[in-house]
Amino acid sequence: MEKHARLNITLPKYLAEELADVSIEMKNKKSRIIAKALELYFDELDVQIAESRLDEIGDDESTIVPASEVWEKLGL
Repeated sequence: MEKHARLNITLPKYLAEELADVSIEMKNKKSRIIAKALELYFDELDVQIAESRLDEIGDDESTIVPASEVWEKLGL
Protein backbone atom coordinates (compact mmCIF):
# COMPACT_ATOMS: atom_id res chain seq x y z
CA MET A 1 0.00 0.00 0.00
CA GLU A 2 1.31 3.44 -0.92
CA LYS A 3 2.04 5.76 2.00
CA HIS A 4 0.70 9.30 1.95
CA ALA A 5 1.79 12.53 3.58
CA ARG A 6 -0.68 15.21 4.62
CA LEU A 7 0.17 18.71 3.43
CA ASN A 8 -1.48 22.06 3.90
CA ILE A 9 -1.15 24.30 0.86
CA THR A 10 -2.28 27.77 -0.08
CA LEU A 11 -3.40 28.41 -3.65
CA PRO A 12 -4.48 31.50 -5.47
CA LYS A 13 -8.27 31.68 -5.34
CA TYR A 14 -8.68 31.14 -9.10
CA LEU A 15 -6.67 27.89 -8.91
CA ALA A 16 -8.61 26.66 -5.88
CA GLU A 17 -11.88 27.34 -7.71
CA GLU A 18 -10.68 25.61 -10.87
CA LEU A 19 -9.48 22.65 -8.82
CA ALA A 20 -12.89 22.38 -7.17
CA ASP A 21 -14.64 22.57 -10.55
CA VAL A 22 -12.37 19.92 -12.09
CA SER A 23 -12.79 17.71 -9.03
CA ILE A 24 -16.56 17.79 -9.43
CA GLU A 25 -16.43 17.32 -13.20
CA MET A 26 -13.96 14.42 -13.03
CA LYS A 27 -15.57 12.91 -9.89
CA ASN A 28 -12.12 12.74 -8.36
CA LYS A 29 -10.59 13.97 -5.11
CA LYS A 30 -8.72 17.26 -5.22
CA SER A 31 -5.70 15.62 -3.62
CA ARG A 32 -5.56 13.02 -6.41
CA ILE A 33 -5.77 15.74 -9.07
CA ILE A 34 -2.98 17.71 -7.40
CA ALA A 35 -0.82 14.58 -7.08
CA LYS A 36 -1.27 13.74 -10.77
CA ALA A 37 -0.54 17.34 -11.78
CA LEU A 38 2.66 17.29 -9.73
CA GLU A 39 3.73 13.98 -11.28
CA LEU A 40 3.28 15.43 -14.76
CA TYR A 41 5.08 18.63 -13.76
CA PHE A 42 8.02 16.71 -12.29
CA ASP A 43 8.25 14.62 -15.47
CA GLU A 44 8.50 17.86 -17.46
CA LEU A 45 11.15 19.19 -15.08
CA ASP A 46 13.15 15.97 -15.53
CA VAL A 47 13.18 16.60 -19.29
CA GLN A 48 14.26 20.22 -18.79
CA ILE A 49 17.05 19.17 -16.42
CA ALA A 50 18.26 16.47 -18.83
CA GLU A 51 18.26 18.95 -21.73
CA SER A 52 20.16 21.46 -19.62
CA ARG A 53 22.77 18.85 -18.74
CA LEU A 54 23.11 17.88 -22.40
CA ASP A 55 23.69 21.54 -23.27
CA GLU A 56 26.49 21.64 -20.69
CA ILE A 57 28.36 18.74 -22.31
CA GLY A 58 31.44 20.15 -23.93
CA ASP A 59 31.76 23.05 -21.51
CA ASP A 60 35.18 23.35 -19.95
CA GLU A 61 33.63 22.75 -16.54
CA SER A 62 31.93 19.42 -17.37
CA THR A 63 33.57 16.01 -17.32
CA ILE A 64 32.31 13.07 -19.34
CA VAL A 65 33.04 9.63 -17.94
CA PRO A 66 32.53 6.64 -20.27
CA ALA A 67 29.88 4.19 -19.08
CA SER A 68 32.39 1.34 -19.18
CA GLU A 69 34.54 3.18 -16.63
CA VAL A 70 31.55 3.72 -14.34
CA TRP A 71 30.53 0.07 -14.62
CA GLU A 72 34.07 -1.05 -13.84
CA LYS A 73 34.23 1.13 -10.72
CA LEU A 74 30.86 -0.27 -9.63
CA GLY A 75 32.01 -3.83 -10.28
CA LEU A 76 29.36 -4.47 -12.91
